[in-house]
Amino acid sequence: MTEQEQAFDFIEIADTDEIHDGDRLVFEIDNQPIIIFRASGKLYAISGVCSHEDESLEDGDLEETKITCPAHGARFDIRDGRVLTLPAVVSLQTYPIREADGTIEIGLPLVL
Repeated sequence: MTEQEQAFDFIEIADTDEIHDGDRLVFEIDNQPIIIFRASGKLYAISGVCSHEDESLEDGDLEETKITCPAHGARFDIRDGRVLTLPAVVSLQTYPIREADGTIEIGLPLVL
C-alpha cells in the first residue's frame, strides 16, 4: 500500500467486469453521488455533482477523459477533477480508485 493510499479507507464498490471501457457506474456514499468511469482502460472516480450549480453529471457527455455537465455545459477532466470551461470555476472532488482481486475499490478519506 502506498503512502497516499494509507490516508484512505478503501471500500468495495463493484466487480471489475461491471464496468467496461467507455462506461460509467453511478452510486452514492453517505448521500454523496459518485461516478466511476473507465476510459482508455483506466478507472477514475469523481463527484457526481457539478460544482457550478449542483447539477447531476450522471448523464453528462464523456469524450475521452472530459465530461460535460448537461445543465450548463461546464467541462471537467475526470482524471483530476480540474475545471476546463466556464461556467464552473471550482474543480470536482476526485477519489482514489483501484482494482484488486476482481473488485473495484474506492478510497474515502480516513476520519481520525
